[in-house]
Amino acid sequence: MHMRKKAVLYILLALVMLATSLPVLACDFKFTPSDSDKKVLQGLPPEFRSISQAWDLLQKNYIDKSKLDPVKMAQGAIRGMVAAVDDPYTEYFSPQSFESTMIDLTGLYYGIGAYIGKKENQIVIISAMPASPAEEAGLKSGDMILKIDGQSTAQLNTTEASQKIRGPAGTEVKLLIYREGDKEPVEKKITRREIKLDSVKFEMRGQLAYIRILQFIVPTINDFTKALTEANRQGAKGVILDLRDNPGGLLSEAVDVSSQFLIRGIVVKTVDKDGLETVQKVKPGGIAKDIPLIVLVNKGSASASEIVAGALQDNGRAKLAGEKTFGKASVQNFVRLDDGSAIKVTTAHYYTPNGTLISDTGLTPDYPLELKDEELTKWAENYLNDIISQQPAPAPSTAK
Repeated sequence: MHMRKKAVLYILLALVMLATSLPVLACDFKFTPSDSDKKVLQGLPPEFRSISQAWDLLQKNYIDKSKLDPVKMAQGAIRGMVAAVDDPYTEYFSPQSFESTMIDLTGLYYGIGAYIGKKENQIVIISAMPASPAEEAGLKSGDMILKIDGQSTAQLNTTEASQKIRGPAGTEVKLLIYREGDKEPVEKKITRREIKLDSVKFEMRGQLAYIRILQFIVPTINDFTKALTEANRQGAKGVILDLRDNPGGLLSEAVDVSSQFLIRGIVVKTVDKDGLETVQKVKPGGIAKDIPLIVLVNKGSASASEIVAGALQDNGRAKLAGEKTFGKASVQNFVRLDDGSAIKVTTAHYYTPNGTLISDTGLTPDYPLELKDEELTKWAENYLNDIISQQPAPAPSTAK
């Protein structure tokens, strides 16, 4: 009998608890937008009303008001909205990360000297800069970055990953790296240092000019034309244009570089969301229109470097040698928001002059070769020297 009374008491207690909790679980939160809310929401899809509703709910009910930071919450909402587009190249930049990115384009920052991208929803190394901490640590194109300082990269975009990898000179960052073919990922401890973004490297190799473009940033075309001018002054009879491990950069610089080798024609076509095609034509005034040329590419050649390689290949100006390229065929523009943050948004796809969209597939070299580093450069030297040796000698001038 005593046990029965006890059981009934437990049941009554459970019913009371259930009864008191049901109104909370099934509450109908009434949201009445203010005039300012209505103004903000005007012109937006009706689904966006939930954002204002969520803010109002948290503001009225959340237990710790100190955590309701409107700036952080607005940035989080925008970051989530941009991520929902599911485009690895459309990204949100906080005011700080945007300023940092703009500095990058001028050529100086602190980090490990690696270009990163996103492929199949995974942060990957596109390329490591020559003589950088990343190269010294053995990072290679295609390496997957699984963790940064113990934090998974699964939910990070490339900008967020880049910000976490960077830091003051002399500090250390730990990267968990997986390379295709390896059994287990390996942790790399890399010390950050000042990274100067040299855009162009030039040297004479006998009668040939070797010019490597590491990326397409603001100083690129000036540095590149200086290299070509010096090559002409030293009597270069051929040019090796090395675009290996070049992750891309500014479209304008890619058009300017391509125009140095072409007389006329199209450099690249872009097609926007409405199907409107814009043609970027060769600019006049190129200073290397006739000189024999070979272009070296690999799987780290992406974006703007693919534009240059594709323009020279499709216009019949040069052959490509090396590996198939990365395959990034989209154009992004930065748009500033009122708070100083920005969205880098994909605004168009680009096509080579012959109309090829290379997204994901990359450019196929005329000479597919598995040669690496100096071996491929030596191959290019032999290739150009053979071409030059077969050219007819110029006719002697006749005195009058």
